[in-house]
Amino acid sequence: MSEPLLDVRGLGLSLPDRSSRRAFGKPPLRQILHDIDLQVAPGECVALVGESGSGKTTLARTVLRLYEPQQGDIVFAGRETTHMSELELRPLRARMQMIFQDPLSALNPRRRVGEIVVQPLLSYGRLGAAPTAAALKEKARALLQQVSLPPEFATRFPHELSGGQRQRVGIARAIALEPDLIVADEIVSGLDVSTQARILLLLRELRTRLGMGMIFVTHDLSVVRVLCDRVVVMREGRIVEEGPTADVFANPQHPYTQALLEAIPLPEIDASWLARTEFVVN
Repeated sequence: MSEPLLDVRGLGLSLPDRSSRRAFGKPPLRQILHDIDLQVAPGECVALVGESGSGKTTLARTVLRLYEPQQGDIVFAGRETTHMSELELRPLRARMQMIFQDPLSALNPRRRVGEIVVQPLLSYGRLGAAPTAAALKEKARALLQQVSLPPEFATRFPHELSGGQRQRVGIARAIALEPDLIVADEIVSGLDVSTQARILLLLRELRTRLGMGMIFVTHDLSVVRVLCDRVVVMREGRIVEEGPTADVFANPQHPYTQALLEAIPLPEIDASWLARTEFVVN
């Protein structure tokens, strides 16, 4: 068996409890994540599922070291990142990217789409010391084409695009550095069903072509069923069940997983529905 791309062992995280009514001093810490073990293989898509407040987004951000845990170990691409400084982390950050839930707030409203998608390349010097305007324009066009957006969108501002189009801009920015791992945080939750299907089809195609590992944070179990290889079910900051997607759906072991599946009206899923979805740019 190959070495996992991401290997998390015994992870624990506490954050300040903002609900505390202390008049003076720092707020007390509240434990959010408890003894988490999580592995992601190269090219694998792992779903983190659970109700709101279960800790799935916090876990996803912690493995990217947007939070520094108090307990446990995070190993990414064979390197211990648990307590790395930001300077040490910088080279690795190019290899792990995030797509945020709300693309409108995640994209700079003062920058045009073309500038947004090439910014990671500029930050890491991937286009040379002084790239020409023509080179930047061409790279922006190429990135937009990878996510099935017209090249002329490079001159638009984020507010001029639809929600699905903005989300594809976020995806283009995330894949610009060709990362090994992408964290997608509830990225289809605010989109209509047809737009969701196009985004999911795009993600699946990009995974296949670029060989990226992915952590897919969602509460939509029907999405998990068609996109993800493995499911990790979280409740109150703990993992209560995990396994191959088909196995968890066919035979959930934990009562909480059973309740999640029973609470959401899941039709009889046609496993090939996503493959037949027509990808149309709107």
